Amino acid sequence: MLIGVAVTAHVALAAARVTTALYALSLHASEFTVGTLIALFAFVPMFLAVPMGRVIDRIGVRRPLMAGCALASVGVTLAATVPGLGILYVAVVLIGTGFMAIFIGTQHAVGTLSTPDERAANFSRLSLGFSVSAFTGPLIAGFAIDHAHYSVAYLICGAFTLTAFILAASGALRDLPLHSAPTSTRKGSAFKMLLDPEMRRIYVVGILLAAAWDLFTFVTPIRGSQLGFSASTIGMILATFSVATFVVRLAMPRIVRHFKEWQILTGALTAATACYFMFPFMQQPLTMAIAAAGLGLALGTGQPNVLALLHHNAPAGRGAEAIGIRATIGNASAVMLPIAFGAAGTALGQFAVFWGLAAIIACGVPLAARKAFKRFSSAS
Repeated sequence: MLIGVAVTAHVALAAARVTTALYALSLHASEFTVGTLIALFAFVPMFLAVPMGRVIDRIGVRRPLMAGCALASVGVTLAATVPGLGILYVAVVLIGTGFMAIFIGTQHAVGTLSTPDERAANFSRLSLGFSVSAFTGPLIAGFAIDHAHYSVAYLICGAFTLTAFILAASGALRDLPLHSAPTSTRKGSAFKMLLDPEMRRIYVVGILLAAAWDLFTFVTPIRGSQLGFSASTIGMILATFSVATFVVRLAMPRIVRHFKEWQILTGALTAATACYFMFPFMQQPLTMAIAAAGLGLALGTGQPNVLALLHHNAPAGRGAEAIGIRATIGNASAVMLPIAFGAAGTALGQFAVFWGLAAIIACGVPLAARKAFKRFSSAS
């Protein structure tokens, strides 16, 4: 049931992001404006993720999940029924804030219900669901736009958020043991958690991988539009990326039996750097899809292993708050990077965008490799 809530809500988010970018471009919005809209999906969540994590630690996940689904439903309904660019600024804030609650709640639930040895595999199963939704969302949006209208694409998003709400409101989630330790054990500020070297390293690597993922969904519609691709073709390229994440996450339980988390993350960062370096040279749908598949294989390994490390190292009773801190930092990058890279794309061109991101991701390789080689040496 938890995975059902996460998947149906994420279909709506993935479809809404693509629809918003293409709708804004159809209204002759600049790359900077599109970047601003995409950034607004993460703007309010940047401030609310940590408080939401603390609420979930205290009251459990069911009510926050229902509230998140309701908020996202309002956002997509506004975008579907009120024409024009202006309403998108309100709609994307509501959609992003709603999904933030769903994201933190489902991930905390999976971590809490798993033993340390099972966490990476169980997070892989949750991530498999996200891969399915990330595949179907852009594909549905692309075909709805090409064969109907942008408003129809948003209405389809609304159907998925309503389904997620019904699942979250069902009695199946009511009795799950998802309350953390008593309040007295949850002392300490979020800033103190960031002072822990191990937690800080996990956050940095996790945010770099998340930025690589988010920027792909931002730059691909813009790049595809510049090359003259149809909305459905752009949706298929994004879907190819998602299929690759699904494939690698399907194999993750077997992979984690042979490699440690930090070794997998080092490989993911290295491969993502190489993919972004090559992207500007891919100017046909097939070559872009191949590069997208390579990036998906790399980034698909990131989230399950980052979340497993995060739950393993978080202070007792503060698991959801730790996820909230990760979401806050990730949302901050999701706010700043689309705007920055949108402005860079307008001023300097797409080569600067792709290579700039490759350089940023590459900075995390030695950070992860230091832990990977240390664990490898201690194991041998």
